[in-house]
Amino acid sequence: MNETRVTTAARPAPGPPAYDLLALGRVGVDLYPSQSGVSLAEVDGFAKSLGGTATNVAVAATRHGLSTAVVTGVGNDPFGVYVRRALRAFGVDERYVATVEGLRTPVVFCEVHPPDDFPLFFYRQPMAPDERLTPDDLDLDAVRRAKIVWITGGGLAKEPAREATLLAAEHRGPGNDVVFDLDWRPGFWEEPVEAALWYSRALELATVAVGNRDEAEVAVGTRDPDRAADLLLQRGVSLAVIKQGPGGVLARTPAEEVRVDPLPVRVVNGLGAGDAFGGALAAGLRAGRPLREVIETANAAGALVAGRPACADDMPDPGEIRDLLERHRGRAGDRTPLTVPRSPRRAGLTALSPVTS
Repeated sequence: MNETRVTTAARPAPGPPAYDLLALGRVGVDLYPSQSGVSLAEVDGFAKSLGGTATNVAVAATRHGLSTAVVTGVGNDPFGVYVRRALRAFGVDERYVATVEGLRTPVVFCEVHPPDDFPLFFYRQPMAPDERLTPDDLDLDAVRRAKIVWITGGGLAKEPAREATLLAAEHRGPGNDVVFDLDWRPGFWEEPVEAALWYSRALELATVAVGNRDEAEVAVGTRDPDRAADLLLQRGVSLAVIKQGPGGVLARTPAEEVRVDPLPVRVVNGLGAGDAFGGALAAGLRAGRPLREVIETANAAGALVAGRPACADDMPDPGEIRDLLERHRGRAGDRTPLTVPRSPRRAGLTALSPVTS
């Protein structure tokens, strides 16, 4: 592969904003099928949307009023232009998006098979621009000032992004948080068996860990939610959150435990649910709300996006989340799946074709 060169956008004086959330990790273009329940070989059309775990979390957090930025990379190509425009439209600061010469902005295709089968097909060869981020791409003043630094397991898969990710975690400011999204994508790793080592290092630097049971197994060697939460706390985090799908959510601190049941919604596309959960989690932590309220809100945010066709475009705001929780509480004992209304806001860049469940 030809040597690549990383350039970043100019950083305005006198200094960086004090972001509520600074997220490091993936960005790309999600290509959603216009049909549900069929393979990519049968799909007759696609629509594009902003994607990438860390980016989706930042978009979700902006819905809650947080100031956000992403540290990531794109190629010098039309999709890179699209990513920057979409970030601006969503209200996410894109000054730390690097342009990596010689590489292309990633695209991701998905299939939609509700309620629980949404295979992804990543196009990130030979490398993705976000994997070429270096410590030089970090504004360490911005990192120190950010109230929450959000890092991902995907960011640990390859150098030099691994070094940059860990360096950011090392430089969190006093009293601020590092949230480690366990985000397990085995295809990103040249040697997946090495993941546990680097996850362990990230946990030493994090204050919060969040992931599903499969991701917990990579991090601490068990899929059992209770055991995983205990082991994550032993690694040094102050809050461990284990998402269990139909089993709900377990959140545990050294002094408190919260268990939340899943909300019954009619699933359309489950791919963005975890990122919506993350954005709401960040907002709740930033506001210092009670743990139960934080987890219930995050759980409802994830349910809302699972009932909608897109990820970034369909992230909910607090009003929508409150409405869903009130509807759910008003139907005590009724487990019939709720139909989620379409999002009233979109970035206005791309209209997705309706996806039927």
